[in-house]
Amino acid sequence: MGVLLQFVGDWGHALAAVLFAALGIFLFRRRNEAAEMRMLAVALLLTSCWALYVSFGGVAKPLSGLGENMRNAAWLLTMFVMLRRGPVGRSGRIKAVVTVYAAVAGLILLQTFTDLAWHQLSPDSEFHQALVTVSLILRMMTAIGSLLLLHHLYTAWPLRERGGVTLLFGALAAMWTYDLNLYAIGYLLPHRASELYALRGLLMALLAPTIAIGLRKGMAERLTLSRTLTFQSLSVFAVALYVVVLTAAAVLIELIAGPYARMVEIGAVFFTAVTALVLLPSPRLRALWKVQVAKHFFQHRYDYRTEWMRFGETIGRPGQNPAPLGERVAKAIADITDSSAALLLLRDDQGGLVLETDWNWSGDLPEGATVPPASVARLEQSGWIIDLGKRRSADATLPLPEWITYDPRLWALVPLIHFDRLTGAILLGRPPIDRRLDWEDFDMLRAAGRQVATYLSEAQGQQALDDAARFDEFNRRFAFIIHDIKNLVSQLSLLARNAARHADNPDFRADMILTLQESVGRMNDLLARLSQHNKGRAEDPHPVALRGLLDHVAHGRARQHPIQVSGEAPLALADPGRVEQIITHLLQNAIDASAADVPVELRLSADASDVLVEVVDRGRGMSAEYVRRELFKPFSSSKVGGFGIGAFEARALAQAMGGRIDVDSRPGVGSRFTLRLPLAPQTQERAA
Repeated sequence: MGVLLQFVGDWGHALAAVLFAALGIFLFRRRNEAAEMRMLAVALLLTSCWALYVSFGGVAKPLSGLGENMRNAAWLLTMFVMLRRGPVGRSGRIKAVVTVYAAVAGLILLQTFTDLAWHQLSPDSEFHQALVTVSLILRMMTAIGSLLLLHHLYTAWPLRERGGVTLLFGALAAMWTYDLNLYAIGYLLPHRASELYALRGLLMALLAPTIAIGLRKGMAERLTLSRTLTFQSLSVFAVALYVVVLTAAAVLIELIAGPYARMVEIGAVFFTAVTALVLLPSPRLRALWKVQVAKHFFQHRYDYRTEWMRFGETIGRPGQNPAPLGERVAKAIADITDSSAALLLLRDDQGGLVLETDWNWSGDLPEGATVPPASVARLEQSGWIIDLGKRRSADATLPLPEWITYDPRLWALVPLIHFDRLTGAILLGRPPIDRRLDWEDFDMLRAAGRQVATYLSEAQGQQALDDAARFDEFNRRFAFIIHDIKNLVSQLSLLARNAARHADNPDFRADMILTLQESVGRMNDLLARLSQHNKGRAEDPHPVALRGLLDHVAHGRARQHPIQVSGEAPLALADPGRVEQIITHLLQNAIDASAADVPVELRLSADASDVLVEVVDRGRGMSAEYVRRELFKPFSSSKVGGFGIGAFEARALAQAMGGRIDVDSRPGVGSRFTLRLPLAPQTQERAA
């Protein structure tokens, strides 16, 4: 035996000893266990002791054969206790098989005496060789007898309870089958048995978790293992079994092929290696392996916790560059059944279904991918998930378009229903292993479809809210602009009235042209503010000298009404465009409230923290209650034909710059509107 095989044999048996000991101690620590469970713990611990002794002493030591006999006896006694106390014993059909147990026990006892005898003799004596041969034959007979008893116990076990003992019996069958092949090769080719002795430790190390998984389904203890762990463990077991079979095949080839053995072995290894490299990466083979593991080792096809977490991760956490919601939804449903692709159809305004998006669809998308309203109504009423490959008789009454029923790439149709209303549907591509949908698929897809419909409905509702918000923003802009247009109309109306009397005056004509140009410019600005591309983002406040701005506004209104500007002030922290809008609104209101020959005053001053702009008129004034309740309320106006927008917009603009508007008004006396804006910091003032 080479150094590598020696290492594998020693550490493989050591690992098996640790695993069997841990499982046996775990069962022993359980209280109020049945007799078969206590006997099972004893068998596990004796197996651990045997593996530990082999890892330190090797198979040539006298006690290794004795430990193996004790291991086999413990497992046979465990099977006998299960036979007596389990459902088979309760049926009273065990008398005939008791003699077989006794015969196998006799074989183990005879084998023990044989092992003790040949170890005392000289290896060169013929009697020693004869006893070794007898020992190998007895071990093969013990393995065969144990397999027969195991097969009888398994077949006699009730079918409805057989799932709880399948893995345990399978592990024992693998152990004794390996022993049978090991001793058969040791009998035929003694010089090639050392490799199989070394690999037996790895096999036993894999059998321990297999037994643990089996205990999960039956008897008293339930060891909950994930499907991922089971899949990976069985994959490792399959690889180990592949190595064992390959080794056994090499031994048989050497036995049969004679001088051509080496060439045949190289060819066989090359063929199996290439086959493995071709088949193992195949998605179809992987899917088949997962289906078989789920079918034979678990009660349900799906690990619902894992599937639901993956479903939520796919939809809720899209990553750095997220795909659209529709594509994520299609992928989340397709992942449940390992489907290769998916199509998402959503409801249109006419009540039908139209293709919205796809996930992983290869080739051209179906032409005319729509579902008529009549079919949508039937699908909404039934809520059926349709297996397109093998439609049920109930599904046949549901009319579907030909592009769905005749496309071989499509596998299933999943309706997305939210509060009894069909939101859309998902068409799933065929998975790598084509199969028929069962009740678990229907339940899982139905629950996932309802959850997906909720996501899509919420997304559509959010989109509707966003559209409504954009309309609301458009309406708000339009209301402000209508107020500004009203002011322009008033200015142009005054210009039209004066044109009839002063059309011959050159100065008036020049002033009229200037007024028209300004009005056209203002109207263009208003249209730009109304555009969807205008985000309404004003300049950041910065140091501004307000006296020149007030003079400019007053000059534009001087032709309409006499205006007086007075005072000086330091720089204010403001946006000139918004300040001009505020002053224009307040000044227009003051002009509308004043008599034609009474001027409106613009006073500029400052206090310790603010720059003050006062708009003073001597008009009809307002009551304190009106100022408190109605003045800054939108669409509330004391003027005939007023829109009630100017004061509301002026206050909103002032607050956006960190300022405010104060009002002092008395009926019959007049009003004073005071715009307060923050003083510019001294450093900014000097820089300006």
